[in-house]
Amino acid sequence: MKKTLCILAILAHLLCFAQKKTYKTIFSADKILIDGKINESVWATVPIATDFITFEPDNGNPIPKEKRTEVKMIYDNDAVYIAATMYDNEPGKILSEITQRDDIGTADLFGVFINGFNDQQQDFRFFVTASNVQADSQASDASGQDNSWDAVWISKARITDFGWVVEMKIPYAALRFSAENKQTWGINFFREIRRDRQKYTWNFIDAKISSLTQQAGVVTGIENIKPPIRLFFLPYSSFYANANGSQKTKGTLKGGLDIKYGINDAFTLDAILIPDFGQAKFDDQILNLSPFEQQFNENRAFFTEGTDLFSKGNIFYSRRIGGNPTVDPIIKSDEKIVQTPSAVNLLNATKISGRTKNGLGIGFLNAVSEDTYATVQNKTTGEIRAEIVEPLANFNVLVLDQRFRKNSSVSVINTNVTRNGSYRDGNVSALIFDLNTKANTYNLGGDFKYSHINDNATKTGLSSQLNFSKTAGKYRYGFGGDVMTKNFDPNDLGINFETNNYSMYGNASYRILNPTKLFNSFRTFLSVFNQFNLETNKPQRSGINLNVNLSTLKNHFIGFGLNANPIKTYDYYEPRAEGRFMLFPERFGANMWISTNYNNKFAIDLNPEFAIVNEKNRMFFGISAGPRYRFSDKLLLVYNFEYGRRNNNRGWVDSIDSDNNSTTPKDIVFATRKLVTYSNILTGKYALNSDMTFNLSVRQYWSFADNNQYLLLEQDGTFSDLNSYTLNKNSNFNSWNMDLSYIYWFTPGSQISILYRNSSASFERDINKNLGENIGSILTNDRLNHVFSISIRYFIDYNQAKNWL
Repeated sequence: MKKTLCILAILAHLLCFAQKKTYKTIFSADKILIDGKINESVWATVPIATDFITFEPDNGNPIPKEKRTEVKMIYDNDAVYIAATMYDNEPGKILSEITQRDDIGTADLFGVFINGFNDQQQDFRFFVTASNVQADSQASDASGQDNSWDAVWISKARITDFGWVVEMKIPYAALRFSAENKQTWGINFFREIRRDRQKYTWNFIDAKISSLTQQAGVVTGIENIKPPIRLFFLPYSSFYANANGSQKTKGTLKGGLDIKYGINDAFTLDAILIPDFGQAKFDDQILNLSPFEQQFNENRAFFTEGTDLFSKGNIFYSRRIGGNPTVDPIIKSDEKIVQTPSAVNLLNATKISGRTKNGLGIGFLNAVSEDTYATVQNKTTGEIRAEIVEPLANFNVLVLDQRFRKNSSVSVINTNVTRNGSYRDGNVSALIFDLNTKANTYNLGGDFKYSHINDNATKTGLSSQLNFSKTAGKYRYGFGGDVMTKNFDPNDLGINFETNNYSMYGNASYRILNPTKLFNSFRTFLSVFNQFNLETNKPQRSGINLNVNLSTLKNHFIGFGLNANPIKTYDYYEPRAEGRFMLFPERFGANMWISTNYNNKFAIDLNPEFAIVNEKNRMFFGISAGPRYRFSDKLLLVYNFEYGRRNNNRGWVDSIDSDNNSTTPKDIVFATRKLVTYSNILTGKYALNSDMTFNLSVRQYWSFADNNQYLLLEQDGTFSDLNSYTLNKNSNFNSWNMDLSYIYWFTPGSQISILYRNSSASFERDINKNLGENIGSILTNDRLNHVFSISIRYFIDYNQAKNWL
């Protein structure tokens, strides 16, 4: 009998998990003050959402009674209101680091996930930490969580003697929902107890299933509300003062306007008039000796916020817009280039994005850049003239993404660049599909791309891939392949490195879904990869990789990896000449990483690695170490040191005419060299409160390539000595950047930011191997560029502004 009752209890428990929870809210005409006190009388009349269930790490267990969580929700004509009470039997241990907005830091966390269409496709997520720091994001199963999305809403968190509480006001303008009289929304509530790294949700989320948006509960009772006019203005004014060495300080005043307009309940128009990206984070430049350009992160908010649709197909690289000029200036033999702009100015940019309740996502982005000129001088007369390096250009991206069956999609994306005059244009299209079984256990994905260049070139193009994977359970696997012709060139508005190849790959993994006596989490991943030249079928890349990641019961993260290139491969890219290749020997490498628990005041990240190449004295070793210390909830400093050394590395340095005849094939010169890199990065923050922070970021980078022997690349990919080559092709690159900023959110959505920045960089052929002298050389006053700037941005909601009039 007892056995039967036990089985029934377990079945009832599982049945409870399988059903979606429902919360019924009520309308309130009372004014709710967002003060974290939850003392308005209406709060006592609404139901309580409780009985939270563990999401990670011990998936499926109920939250301990002493840490129970109780959530209430009401609404009025303008917004929904959330009141959450997080009980904690040890309130003195609640972690509450104060950070910048959208940075959770080391703090307890509460969140609400809202899907106004209840279509299980896209959540709008709003988080508040115990120190009242806000974070928000859009999330979908296909694209993950997009933390760049920002909304304007109000919250107040307060730590008490029984735990902590939070009140939230989320205006309807921050959400998306239909105009129906009776609303049914998808909803889930989330809590993280940071000191234990325990995460809980109101509606159970099964960790065996990869989909999160399909495992939400439901809120009913919302009636007779209307989607507001979503029209927001963000005027800004900025002042910049620039100084460089002995040059006279220059002051620049800028002004402009950003606009957000809700076209309907699904789509939003974003526009920037007279863009200002002067306070965007600096780029981490490196000594790049590869045959490919360095790819930079996007640091401009307009191109990061809510752009998940535009990442479909991987053919859009936003740094092309307003990036480096693409046209080589035409000069005469008696002329020289005096100055070339490092970037192209944007005139304006707009984007439209959103998704209908029927699952159709649409994204459209347009940007226009102005004519850009280099300064050219006559060597004899000194006459100055302008030569175009980038014509007026129009950039367009269009995405159509149709989701169906709540977890699958088919997408079409097109990128187009049209340049004024007879300059190169670009037009690239892709068809992408992402198909999942109803239970989210298997996935079939792939794409078909195509590129086309106008009459100035003859390229056409093709790139395609297909992959299949098991995506649920402890054991998972996947396999696939891709092919890319040498005519595929999406680089007018995308970025692509290797072409003219085909690949085959496979992987298998194992993970635990619940903690054991040794680990909170454990995952091992094995992958095999082979790439071949499309014309010769010779192997270009080959790799076997084994990675293990785990977290201990004390929330330290540890991992290691083993990797091997078990066969000789043919590198067709490093020689930088059509049809030529170099032989790359077998290679074996290993690495390890340790990240101690950030909950502790002192923590450290450590990552040593090495690799051995099957060639005499050829090897690589490196280490990165990142100690961090949290002095208080307000003050945090993080230091990161990186060192890498490659002995007897071989790489391209020059291509020369063998007989002074430009029509004959060039001799390709390689060098055996020592590559050494040092990097020091210091970041820190001091938070006065959740709205006001000082931030520091300093990066010093030094890398040199010391050539000790020059080699001639033979036709069979081997090398012979080239003692006759005497040019100095050494490389010595130094870079320095420092940002010191003050950011103040003086009202929701409105910000004052004050920034002092200095930067310097140098490239030389002569190498000074003294670290201190290299750092000193770029910190001299004649090399440092100083910028001081103040920017004020003010958020105006039309729904409030119309009452001002």
